[in-house]
Amino acid sequence: MPAADPFDQGTGSILRQPKAVWATAGASVVAFMGIGLVDPILPSIAKGLEATPSQVSLLFTSYFLITAVAMLVTGFVSSRIGGRKTLLTGLALVVVFAGLSGTSSSLVGFRAGWGLGNALFVSTALAVIVGAAAGGSSAAILLYESALGLGMACGPLLGALLGDASWRYPFFGTAALMAIGFICITAFLKEQPKPARRTSLLDPVRALGHGGLASVAASAFFYNYAFFTILAFTPFVLNMTPYKSGAVFFAWGLLLAVFSVLVAPRLQKRFGSLKVLGASLVLLAVDLLILGYGNHTAAIVCTIVSGAFIGMNNTVYTELALGVSDAPRPVASAGYNFVRWFAAAAAPYLAPKIEEWSNIHVPFVVAALAAVAGALVVRIRRTALTHQAEELEPRHATEDGVAVFAN
Repeated sequence: MPAADPFDQGTGSILRQPKAVWATAGASVVAFMGIGLVDPILPSIAKGLEATPSQVSLLFTSYFLITAVAMLVTGFVSSRIGGRKTLLTGLALVVVFAGLSGTSSSLVGFRAGWGLGNALFVSTALAVIVGAAAGGSSAAILLYESALGLGMACGPLLGALLGDASWRYPFFGTAALMAIGFICITAFLKEQPKPARRTSLLDPVRALGHGGLASVAASAFFYNYAFFTILAFTPFVLNMTPYKSGAVFFAWGLLLAVFSVLVAPRLQKRFGSLKVLGASLVLLAVDLLILGYGNHTAAIVCTIVSGAFIGMNNTVYTELALGVSDAPRPVASAGYNFVRWFAAAAAPYLAPKIEEWSNIHVPFVVAALAAVAGALVVRIRRTALTHQAEELEPRHATEDGVAVFAN
């Protein structure tokens, strides 16, 4: 049976959602803002704390390292106390640790606590949105990706606007916005039904025993290394004022949002998920090489353009992770995120170190090779992926020739 188009007003639009879904999606926007918030102010933080780029990049490393490990805990917690309480716990932790980050010069530890809260919130938010959204799982995933894209776009902008006055202000701004999200979740989201079976700490690891899910996670690991080389290392290469850097990453985030929500689904229907993903990863690798070896203008353009490839990749990877195995979606998502966030932790630290050991071009070469490695995993493991997930290959309707996905 063909899957419903989430943009089809007759079957349920992505925009027609219950208040609980909008409250969760709105809080998700703020949660994702926290990822790119420090981008425009990384050079300012380095200057203010008299730190090297690799030391400042530990803000990302500690954040994502804790996020990765916490993915094993999110299902364990939410299956026992419920999705609503898990979301509120995550939001409360972000409010506390984001606020503390703005008051201290020892940011790494507080960013780790922030990462724990974000992991509890983000992974549970996806499950809540999928469970409560109208229009089926496709609409829910696109709504989640919309929140991701909007948050990624607005995070650098907020960081630039507040960071121009002081590098501490963006942290306070995030704490305030997450507090608003806490109030919205409290007011509009009712407790979700608990799963019939409680999730153990090792269930996400066991889920990775599935060949398809393990392949998706492995490919996403390499992709995330490339992704977060751009996010965490490029600001030092651009070396611009917070306003200018914020504008660059705002444009980057807009492309990410547009391509994840509008472009990726249409390309998937026409060519199939695996072809779209493989091509996008190769194009991202080319973009990284030009970014690394081009002049300053080329670096700005390639940074913005990378948002298009990242947007497409994010959507396809999320759908693959949730649909490629028979594991419950929260468990599959936790196992997938457990693997890929380790690369997000490694890239911000290794990229500046690689520059110190070699030159400014080599970190982008390594990131490009990582993107190609991700594409090779998809290519080599395509049989397992297509065998395990019907929706990865397009089927063409005989009546009108429109490509659709099978349920």
